[in-house]
Amino acid sequence: MITTITTTPAAPAVPAAPTGQQIGYTRVSTITQNTEGQLVGVDLARTFEDKASGKDTKRPQLAACMAHLRSGDTLHVNSMDRLARNLDDLRRIVDSLTGRGVTVVFHREAMRFEPITADMERGRADMARLMLSIMGAVAEFERSLILERQREGIAIAKQAGKYRGRKPSLSDAQAQELRSRVAAGESKVALAKAFGISRETVYGYLRG
Repeated sequence: MITTITTTPAAPAVPAAPTGQQIGYTRVSTITQNTEGQLVGVDLARTFEDKASGKDTKRPQLAACMAHLRSGDTLHVNSMDRLARNLDDLRRIVDSLTGRGVTVVFHREAMRFEPITADMERGRADMARLMLSIMGAVAEFERSLILERQREGIAIAKQAGKYRGRKPSLSDAQAQELRSRVAAGESKVALAKAFGISRETVYGYLRG
């Protein structure tokens, strides 16, 4: 069951808007991951998809999604951590959207944030902002615990002589092919896409 919460930034209340489009936003951390497990069964008019880590500030599809949304639309997101990089980012995005008359639905958390209208109680907005802050803070805490466990696990593995670090993204043959194609004049950006690696990784192989 999805909990409906009415929210708004400090701006004046917006008038009630007619039902608009159902829009989805999905994000995965790497090129090799896919978003098939996100928003399954949700009937969407359009979906915007980014392939970037949560720390990455360059999320062009999120920017396009924000520009596309209109008053009366509903934005569907699988979870809060798919939409925002941190708690401040989450509050800013949700406040911006609900202030424009857009409803935001987080499916994993089963929460729905709606814009407040002139005939609704203003006090409900304060409760909604509190709930958003609590849920966002919990998500940040969970991420910090995961990172701490990862660091502890790596430290223990290093002490035991079992940690070997990340496996190379490319085989020796692929790395040699990459260098040869760069030397032949091929675009580094195009090669990064062809090999499924980042541009930074391409430059790393060239320096190596």
